[in-house]
Amino acid sequence: MTTKTLTLSIVATTALLTTIHAETELDPIVVSSDFRENKLSQTSNAITVIGEEKIYDKASQSLIDTLSSTPNVNFSAGASKAKYIQIRGIGERSQFETPINPSVGLIVDNIDFSNMTLGASLFDVKQVEILKGPQGTTFGANGMAGVISVQSNEPTKETEGHIETTIGNYNTQAIGAALGGTLIDNKLLGRISFYHNKSDGFMENSYLNRKDTNNIDELTTKTQLRWLATDKHTIDLNFIHTSIDNGYDAFTFDNSRTSISDEPGKDTQQTNAFALKSTYDLNTMKLISSLSHSKTGMTYSYDEDWSNPTTVGGWSGKDAYLRDKKQIDADIRLLSNKEGRVFQETTDWTMGAYYKNSNDNLVRNHSWNPQYRGDYTIKNKALYGQLDTHFSDKLTLTSGLRTERVEATYNDSANFNTSTSETLVGGKLGLSYQANNNSLYYMTLSKGYKPGGVNANNAIPTNARTFKTETLWNLDLGTNQSSFDNKLTSRTNFFYGKRKEQQVKSSFVTNPNGGGAVFNEYFANAAKGTYYGVESSFDYFPNDNLHFFTNIGLLKSKFNEYTDPNPASLNVTGRAPAQSPKYQYNIGGDILLSDTLTLKANLEGRASYYFSNRHNEKAEAYKLLNSSLEYTNNDWTAALWARNIGNENYQTRGFGSFGNNPANGYTTELYTQQGMPRTFGVTLSRDF
Repeated sequence: MTTKTLTLSIVATTALLTTIHAETELDPIVVSSDFRENKLSQTSNAITVIGEEKIYDKASQSLIDTLSSTPNVNFSAGASKAKYIQIRGIGERSQFETPINPSVGLIVDNIDFSNMTLGASLFDVKQVEILKGPQGTTFGANGMAGVISVQSNEPTKETEGHIETTIGNYNTQAIGAALGGTLIDNKLLGRISFYHNKSDGFMENSYLNRKDTNNIDELTTKTQLRWLATDKHTIDLNFIHTSIDNGYDAFTFDNSRTSISDEPGKDTQQTNAFALKSTYDLNTMKLISSLSHSKTGMTYSYDEDWSNPTTVGGWSGKDAYLRDKKQIDADIRLLSNKEGRVFQETTDWTMGAYYKNSNDNLVRNHSWNPQYRGDYTIKNKALYGQLDTHFSDKLTLTSGLRTERVEATYNDSANFNTSTSETLVGGKLGLSYQANNNSLYYMTLSKGYKPGGVNANNAIPTNARTFKTETLWNLDLGTNQSSFDNKLTSRTNFFYGKRKEQQVKSSFVTNPNGGGAVFNEYFANAAKGTYYGVESSFDYFPNDNLHFFTNIGLLKSKFNEYTDPNPASLNVTGRAPAQSPKYQYNIGGDILLSDTLTLKANLEGRASYYFSNRHNEKAEAYKLLNSSLEYTNNDWTAALWARNIGNENYQTRGFGSFGNNPANGYTTELYTQQGMPRTFGVTLSRDF
């Protein structure tokens, strides 16, 4: 094969992979987050798929930064880097004492990484699936706003591998390798990978004369085994080890990238996790059972005063949260094969049971408060089922239902003890119409839920220490289209949602205009809310050398009613909730300049949005220009890349209505964490 032929083959493959919808026989993207695998073009869900070709040169970039380029997905930092995900304006923004039931679930190779996002690496990843809206049938309590599924490359019979190294500014250095193939002929396949990513970070500490107090130091190893027990029985074992040792030194008095703290914090995560999955074909049905276990230790600490002993009129304080988390998940389900359809062979069926036991243990060490300890245990038991009724080759009705029993207990060192138990119900009802190979239309009504919880802060009044379950009803109307012989493909989804007993995070500040201001955060069922909007993705291939794309999200979200147990709180009735930008976009393209050279560029941006529901401070709207020049020769690829080329300033977290700067008399003002400045580097890789 000539170099030119190979390059054109790579480009053609890339074109297919980036296509959001194509004719049935040409669509290579398979969605596997639902009960049944399905081609993306035939998927009647609000979903975005980020394929391997879009992330292979982004292993050194955080998962959440990559997710934020998709419609109506936002993020917040308040740590070493972005850690918290919001979909359609719903999702957590931070975590301190209070245990969190996630609004957005994160699943990595069948292991629940929700609230542990530092451990999710993009290296050796096949694709990322972003499911938007309630996933009440498939994921239950973990997916009220949506679910992110990260899927690594699987073991193959043929021996194959990948090596990669990256260097960039801010002393960025990364190296990774993956190797897989047959271990025992016709019996055992395996794959192993590791990736180590280091960077000094872009903050500079002038007091300590250091440039690495907000550093990145992340190691991820993944091992996969696939045992072909029989022709009809396959057993998969995944093991993930992560060792994250990041620094945290991000806030300053002047909202710059130069800190003066004397006690920089840490943002660490140590995780060991495995997932065991058995798939047994029983002719008319499949029996799929899975078991996963994870054990994680996390440290989150920071210099509260952001200053040092030379600061005139200053004060000194440090806060540290040491969290240990253990979780077991078990799921067993039966799925009909085509031969096992019921109701005159028109209906595929799924039925299953799920169990989760999660324990979250916290130790808080605060400079001037006694050590605080809290223990939170939650157990989930669920039964679920789904019917996919094919009235014809074109028309399908999907009906799903999940009943989940949630039991939780909490106790802490201040002798506050509570327990709750409730039964929650979610599901969906959907209708899809495949008009032809080029057009799919769908409508889905779904219900999701997020269990209630407990506010761990003992400064909160007793009557506000617990909060109720939130429910979300959501309607999606969408279409997948392909035109001009697959040169133009699109996915467009309109949505509307109603939130009841809306869980809103708020806070009050003790001593807001003096040294040692303390945030007392809490959740409350403070509102009823609605949202609506649209998500669209278009890909256009005018010829073999050109590809253009757009990803656009529009969101209108508001509090219809708002009450707060704190009478002094801000009344935000009619206002948009925090982290709900009105628009987001990612537009760009790539061009084949020669047989071996490809130029890619994209512009991503988002509207202004509120940082918090407690005050009126907002993040500024921004746009970021990114580009790469890629050279491919046989198995080798070299990519020269640059992100935020314009070096635009933007914010990833903000705190308002309190003062922390003694130089201006602790005047109440806005403090922000800055986003990534201009970064550039080169990634060299080889596939074999």
